[in-house]
Amino acid sequence: MEMSIDRGQMDQGQTDPGLTEAAFALAFPGLEVDEVLALREGLDWRHFPAADPKRFDPLLSIAAIDAHLRTDGARSPRISMADESRNGSAGVPEHEFTLPDGRVDLPNLLMRFDAGASLVISQFQETHPPLADFCRGLERLFLHGVQANIYLTPPGAQGFRTHFDTHDVFVMQIEGRKRWRVWDGERLPRPTRRTPWPGNMQPVGEPHELIMSPGEVLYIPRGVMHDAATLPGERSLHVTLGLLESSWAQAMRSLIDDLELSDPALRESVPTWRIGEADLFEALAARLNGLAKPEHAGRLTNLLLEQLARDRQPLPARGLFAPMPEGMLRLADGMHTHLVQADDGAATLFWTGGTLDLSPEQAAMLTALSEGAEPQDRDLAGKLWRMGLLEPA
Repeated sequence: MEMSIDRGQMDQGQTDPGLTEAAFALAFPGLEVDEVLALREGLDWRHFPAADPKRFDPLLSIAAIDAHLRTDGARSPRISMADESRNGSAGVPEHEFTLPDGRVDLPNLLMRFDAGASLVISQFQETHPPLADFCRGLERLFLHGVQANIYLTPPGAQGFRTHFDTHDVFVMQIEGRKRWRVWDGERLPRPTRRTPWPGNMQPVGEPHELIMSPGEVLYIPRGVMHDAATLPGERSLHVTLGLLESSWAQAMRSLIDDLELSDPALRESVPTWRIGEADLFEALAARLNGLAKPEHAGRLTNLLLEQLARDRQPLPARGLFAPMPEGMLRLADGMHTHLVQADDGAATLFWTGGTLDLSPEQAAMLTALSEGAEPQDRDLAGKLWRMGLLEPA
């Protein structure tokens, strides 16, 4: 089966840019897509000076954070605080800034902030529409989840101690300035979320120091040690984009779990009574060799894209009262979809809500809609519209 993967519209000549083009232009001005993908595949950190100090203003502001803290959605664990000056863990205990039911205790949170604790809002793209669209655009480029964590630090303070992350990050400075220290190389090769953090790990070598100003971006691959602190008399607001790609181990676990349902060889008992004998090694080699098939690579791809659609919040273009418009339509930028086509031209559309089987004619229409087209089958178009999968082209 052939798979069609939509990376969004990256044509710089479009008059109506999609989410991917808009997000890419905002995050990486002056760069080509291939340059950014090569950056992701390397191990080096990189600092991008400000092209426009105000370019991130549409994404976030301190006023937007103040407004969020006054809603019922401001709860732990999405809201947390950190203070490097604490003994032991830098994390501020939740009871110091939240109510017993998890809601923010705003007076106490403000007092902890005034005393030097950083405010952290995790996965703010789930509740803040400008960040939701921005992250969705990058997800359609990288084909994995992207989350936005917010860090607001008072003057002369440091939230977290020197550490490395277990996924790649892009740090975008929104307001104020912040001093960063970054060390070269991975302190621990290719760490993942399953990698235990050794609490006494120290960086190796001398750090590179830089001051991040509004509009600047810092890319830090996983495993690279770093820390950050505000300058005396200056507050800082930045967004850390977490790039949530799967490791090969995670992907293979998903594949094996899926294949177990259909492959009797994987359901065979392990002959533990043969431990230490050549027979056990041969049996293991046979199972591993059985995984190396072209159709399994296709199935793995499908599993990763299905996981992306399930994990991320759907963002349909239509609202509560929205009749399908006439004229040109296209697949909605805010919805993760992919199309798997059979040899006979039929196809299956995968999306957040499940699957939709399509005839060869319907599959051809859907392929045309990925670029924007006048739908030939209005009944199918109406169904796709109601599912939130179409938007005006």
